Amino acid sequence: MVLMTMIARLADGLPLAASMQEDEQLGRDLQQYQSQAKQLFRKLNEQSPARCTLEAGSMSFHYAIEKGVCYLVLYTYIQKTKKSYIDSRARRNLGNINTELHDVQRIMVANIEEVLQRGEALSALDSKASNLSSLSKKYRSDAKYLNTRSTYAKLAAGGVFFIMLIVYVRFWWL
Repeated sequence: MVLMTMIARLADGLPLAASMQEDEQLGRDLQQYQSQAKQLFRKLNEQSPARCTLEAGSMSFHYAIEKGVCYLVLYTYIQKTKKSYIDSRARRNLGNINTELHDVQRIMVANIEEVLQRGEALSALDSKASNLSSLSKKYRSDAKYLNTRSTYAKLAAGGVFFIMLIVYVRFWWL
């Protein structure tokens, strides 16, 4: 059973997404495992194995690293599955185990799709911000141009008034 899924950037260990499922029957405190996962993210780097399973008490962390992103899952049923494979009587129940694996796969695919949708939304927001920035720069340059034209128009009006005053004084008073 998947209790926690986390996705983090490998370069700095920054968690990008997380989902937790409280297990009320057993009363597990997932905060402890979440802090262990964050410590694990900080310790992973480019030289770390691409896929690995780490045991943390009765739980197991399984992670996969692809393209600078680490996908981590906290499992409980791996221990049960190990016991099921070891026990020869339980080999008859491989269909049930396969069903559980498909359920886990479905949950993981859904979580990854949610993260991808968030990424698409962030990309759209980034493009809108870039567009707004370029429009802001264009507005600024247009405002400077209009202010300069306005200043020249005021100076021209003052010059025309001054020349008219000189002509008036020259021809009417002298």
